[in-house]
Amino acid sequence: MDNILIIDDEKSLLDLLTVVFKKEGYGVKTAPSAARGFEILEKEEVDLVVTDIKMPGADGMDVLRFVRQSRPGVPVILITAYGSISQAVEALKAGALDYVVKPFDVEELKIIAGRGLAARRLEMENVLLKRDLKERYAFEQMIGKSRPMQEIYTLIEKVADTDSTVLVTGESGTGKEMAARAIHYQSGRRERPFVSINCAALPENLLESELFGHVRGAFTGAVAEKKGMFEAAQRGTLFLDEVGETSPWTQVKLLRALQDRRIRRVGGTEEIAVDVRIIAATNQDLKKRIEEGRFREELFYRLNVISFEMPPLRKRIEDIPLLVAHFLQKYCDRMGKKLKRLTPDVVGILEGYAWPGNIRELENVIERIVAIEDRETVTAGCLPREMVAPAKPKADTPVAFGPGFSLSNHLDEISKSYIQEALAAAGGNLQKAAPLLGTSYRTLRYLIGKYGLNQVRKAERRNGAASGNHVR
Repeated sequence: MDNILIIDDEKSLLDLLTVVFKKEGYGVKTAPSAARGFEILEKEEVDLVVTDIKMPGADGMDVLRFVRQSRPGVPVILITAYGSISQAVEALKAGALDYVVKPFDVEELKIIAGRGLAARRLEMENVLLKRDLKERYAFEQMIGKSRPMQEIYTLIEKVADTDSTVLVTGESGTGKEMAARAIHYQSGRRERPFVSINCAALPENLLESELFGHVRGAFTGAVAEKKGMFEAAQRGTLFLDEVGETSPWTQVKLLRALQDRRIRRVGGTEEIAVDVRIIAATNQDLKKRIEEGRFREELFYRLNVISFEMPPLRKRIEDIPLLVAHFLQKYCDRMGKKLKRLTPDVVGILEGYAWPGNIRELENVIERIVAIEDRETVTAGCLPREMVAPAKPKADTPVAFGPGFSLSNHLDEISKSYIQEALAAAGGNLQKAAPLLGTSYRTLRYLIGKYGLNQVRKAERRNGAASGNHVR
């Protein structure tokens, strides 16, 4: 059970919020002063603090500073009847989860509290998962607890100890090489080399030499004999990345090597026996390339003995917080910086983004944040602009000025378009869509109602939002 500490010198508000949060299934502790709140924080488990700002003696900002120092992972919501922009900015800069001005909507406060507690649970879960992930080194730091990733882990465990050829498919950046390494290090070949080559990175003549080696004098510049990747991977695993980009001639030689388990160096005549397990990967549709005459059907069937597809990041959203935590730790350690913390809004934006570059793009974003940002708390302003705001809708036709044109109606249509884009990107979730638009949940809910967008009821049900129950 999550425990919420409410600090306020107004007894009626303490009683009301106690009833509200207990109905939500939370454990509630109350304190009539900041001093009493400090005592509870020092002795008891607390997952969220809701505190008034203006109180006799120590105030809400003192509570916030105390929590940041003694319980840095515990989110704090500040409440006040004397709101100002400067005070709100000061509170958020100091690390508050949110800032609520009386009179406030109880339902909105419940949503904010739920968001903060969800982030807290993720943080605690990450600690346990990191411990578990260290024990899964054999999976080459493949991170994810989503159902698609659990299925990948199960399949890897089943195929690892066979010598069957494996074809790993999936979009760029989904971790195909990590899957290949996981298969190798789970297999009986783990003590032997894992050799990787990107088939798309080399021209045909160099790729052939890299794969099969060459003899002295085989071509200009071949001043010495050289072993190829097949020989380097002897009794181990050879990973052929982007195998769909190989030329027809290279495909013929690969097919022969797979069939006969023998290779011949470029320019040589000697047949060399090789004991190598092949794992290939591609982001191409090989069946389509066969139809186009760009990939040999026989080679496809040789490679496609066992195949699986790495899921794109957009289909494993629940893994994003785990991946973010991993990359933050990785790059903070590498750059000698203190571990950074993401606000819940940032987590929402990351979960709502489409990630066309998949895990590789996510890692690059986190590396950039760690390298550039000096603040320990990562806010939405630290993210690339295209992630925070949806793309500008494209107009099929120019604006038709003249009789009947209404600037107000035109702007409303543009606003509706932006809102629909953001809702689509956030899967209909208002809490995730609001940061994309740079607005509040309440404002977005109002605009959806104003424009009559049909997503509002479904989205509100998903977020548990409801009208009424205003504190006055």
